[in-house]
Amino acid sequence: MTDREFDKLQRLLDAVLAVASDLSLPVVLHRITEAACELVDARFGALGVVGSDDTLAEFVTVGVDIDTIEAIGARPKGKGILGTLIHDPRPLRIDDLSTHPDSYGFPEGHPVMRSFLGAPIRVRGEVFGNLYLCEKRSGNGFTGDDEELVVALAAAAGVAIENARLHTVIREYAVLEDRERIGRDLHDKVIQRLFATGMALQSTSRRCSDPDVAQRLAQSVDDLDETIREIRSTIFALGRTHGGPGSLRADILSLAGEATSKLGFEPRVTFDGPVDALVGDDIADHLLAVLREALINVAKHADAKHVSVVVSASDELLLRVNDDGKGIDPGQLGAGLGLTNLSSRASTLGGDLRVSIRPGGGTSLEWRVPLQAVSGTS
Repeated sequence: MTDREFDKLQRLLDAVLAVASDLSLPVVLHRITEAACELVDARFGALGVVGSDDTLAEFVTVGVDIDTIEAIGARPKGKGILGTLIHDPRPLRIDDLSTHPDSYGFPEGHPVMRSFLGAPIRVRGEVFGNLYLCEKRSGNGFTGDDEELVVALAAAAGVAIENARLHTVIREYAVLEDRERIGRDLHDKVIQRLFATGMALQSTSRRCSDPDVAQRLAQSVDDLDETIREIRSTIFALGRTHGGPGSLRADILSLAGEATSKLGFEPRVTFDGPVDALVGDDIADHLLAVLREALINVAKHADAKHVSVVVSASDELLLRVNDDGKGIDPGQLGAGLGLTNLSSRASTLGGDLRVSIRPGGGTSLEWRVPLQAVSGTS
């Protein structure tokens, strides 16, 4: 091996090691661009990530200061020479960009760039993006050796990008495992201790001769029961794998938020059971329509100060909407206020609707449908 070949190999090895020394994808992309510039002595470098619409979804730059980037304005979309590599992903070497037929020109404030070297980066056989290198510092154009080095670096870059992606997935799995562990700890330790404490207080209240103390103990037991329900809801939320935007929980909370302006206050929403896991899309659509109608009824007719929404999922789905308003006319319990439609939705799914006047004022609406028979859950 000649000294020149050894030097070229050493520079490539240094570049590959620099690229592979981190597992954060944004850092990896920046290091790939830096390494490519150093490898072929380029003044400017960029890595464009190709999006699904064949434009540049991301554009990482090296050699251009932040003031210049801000002066240039919007990032490149993949036109001109940049687009040539997107549509024809093969190495491309140009001595003078201005002479190339695909040259698109530069926006005002853009640094002068003449010599160009580009190469695609592939991940698992698919084009991930392209390396763009401009202005060889020596003043001459990029050489065939430069092209070989950049192509080799691009191959190593594809491996580094894939490793960074896998690391991201592994971290996400670790987060899910942590959530499951926290959920188990809450269930096995916290809930069981609260339940045992509630049982002890309940037993004590039965033997207590002082009515006031007995009443306080009973209220404490009720508070513990409510706390246990809230913790269970938290456990199920931790265990969700699709609890982001688009989940049933998120849709329910969104509906409650929308109703705030009409009600004059925000409804209190409580979940019990694995709502996202057990409720299929067909039932979810009915549930959301029923909840929307119920909240509209409260806003229009109840003159309420508080509304609570409970959504519970086990072998059946229960939606309960309670308000402390002026109550419903007993003559309207069988019809009107959209109740026929809500009842029909329940019947379609093998369930039922119950509307009752609450002791002390207000209305309670309960909409129940079976889950096992309809959605096939076990």
